[in-house]
Amino acid sequence: MIAAVLWGLAGVCIKSITWGTMSIISIRNFFSLLVLLAARRNLKISLTKTNVLCGVIIFCIGIAYVQAVKLTTAGTAIVLQYVAPILVFLFEVVFRGRKPRIWQIILTAFVFFGIVLSFLDSIDMTHVLGNLLALLSGFLFAAQIIIMNGSESNSEDCVTIGNLLSFVLCLPFVFRDPSLSLDMKNIVWVLVLGIFQYGLANLCFAKGCKLVDSVECSLILTIEPIFNPIPVAIICGEMMGPLALVGAAIVIASVTLYAVMPELLRRRALKAK
Repeated sequence: MIAAVLWGLAGVCIKSITWGTMSIISIRNFFSLLVLLAARRNLKISLTKTNVLCGVIIFCIGIAYVQAVKLTTAGTAIVLQYVAPILVFLFEVVFRGRKPRIWQIILTAFVFFGIVLSFLDSIDMTHVLGNLLALLSGFLFAAQIIIMNGSESNSEDCVTIGNLLSFVLCLPFVFRDPSLSLDMKNIVWVLVLGIFQYGLANLCFAKGCKLVDSVECSLILTIEPIFNPIPVAIICGEMMGPLALVGAAIVIASVTLYAVMPELLRRRALKAK
């Protein structure tokens, strides 16, 4: 939950920084890496295939999501990324033999309907590209959750490798960024972004994802799309379009209902007895 709330600051931070995407990612991950390394008991990192794969996925998520926020509204970007819980569920059904119930199928359909509405909110290619990148980040985020929840990965090593790759591989773009300006506003927001929104959030996520199953983990994180657009609207004055708002409401409501439905059915069964 703490990770979800901190991640929810992404929109307002990215929208408030005037730098290019690669510069934001590199500097953000530098400060995030300091937080992660300071929290580790030792600096030894296990470079297994699983950990490195997850690190690469985290790197790709960063590029896709930050660029998506630059190209579309922060609210739409985060809602589209949160197709991840449904993708995790579908993975469990297809590859791990989990048998879906009718209400799970219905809610999955509603999630995809909400995503379609978000795409239809604007037909200009800039927003379409941003929406596609946000959706791509959702697929990658689902993969991250599945891998980090598995027994073969070390979640803290995964996020550390991901942060290191993001800092190093994006660093050359910093020196070529014509929009790079070290004014106080950019410095403050990038510090908030790196230390709290990404570093501390990733630390909480790395520890928390091992304590719950993959579906529950992905559902708890849906706090983020609820919170994310609020500071953006207050500080940046950015509002989602009407169709995107309806789509967001459908996605969030469907995923939330998915989370509470097992408990509702359990109580109903107890009353029936």
